[in-house]
Amino acid sequence: MIIIRPARVEDAEALPQIEQSAGLAFRAIPELAWLADGDNVSAERHRALIAGGACWVAADNKDRPVGFLSAGIEGDALHIWELDVRLDRQGSGIGRALLERAIADAKRLGLAAVTLTTFRAVAWNAPFYRKCGFRILEGAGIDERLTRLLSDEAEHGMPTDQRCAMRLDLSRADTR
Repeated sequence: MIIIRPARVEDAEALPQIEQSAGLAFRAIPELAWLADGDNVSAERHRALIAGGACWVAADNKDRPVGFLSAGIEGDALHIWELDVRLDRQGSGIGRALLERAIADAKRLGLAAVTLTTFRAVAWNAPFYRKCGFRILEGAGIDERLTRLLSDEAEHGMPTDQRCAMRLDLSRADTR
């Protein structure tokens, strides 16, 4: 059984290993396989995100994290920085459960939207988020903050033609 709960400081040490495991899925996509060996978010950064109060973990029956969603409040939006589930636990609804919890908490906080940047065509990226009600932002629909994030990603080697910004407007959100 999986429990979705707010992340605790002591969870931070486990999160880089979960990110590393989740990243192995990119090995199935030759042009993105390099991501499987990329840098992970440090435990220190995870502790800072957890302190911000917008991070959740999916914990197993022994309360060990098997997935997480790290986010931050950026203006009137909850911005998802990372959503990862251990490779051996993917495809079982854990990612969706984490996302639904983050959306519900963002609504409770009175935020207007949930945003993120991701790959357009990777099945567990933009297509997954679209099924959850997110829309891809194009052109003038991408605000300054998201434009800056996409630019930063490009400077770190992300292929700009494959990346996109997405938004879920919470007044219309339905995650069923």
